[in-house]
Amino acid sequence: MQIQINTSNGIENKEALERWADTEMRQTLARFAAEVTRVEIHLSDENHTASGGADKRCTMEARIAGHQPLAVSHHAAGLDEAFRGAAEKLKRALDSTLGRLYGRRDRDSIRKDGDAVVE
Repeated sequence: MQIQINTSNGIENKEALERWADTEMRQTLARFAAEVTRVEIHLSDENHTASGGADKRCTMEARIAGHQPLAVSHHAAGLDEAFRGAAEKLKRALDSTLGRLYGRRDRDSIRKDGDAVVE
């Protein structure tokens, strides 16, 4: 799984933040490593000149082999909160999407040999 992290100009300590985000994302999405080919993370401070509010944003996009990409976004007061919120949303989205894809194949049919069961 390839992880690409992008930060806006208002973000400080970019190198340390990128290392932390890479490690956290690999741990959070470890069980999806076989299906997810790439994750793009965008961290931004939407209002870096003024203080207050939930102005930190984290947007994540996961690419699944052979499927449309999934994208989530989360706003919070701090970058770590925004990152963790988006990571949880992405994890749930992947769980839901991949669960539907693979769950369909594992279910037993209520029909036997294509015919309805009649009593």
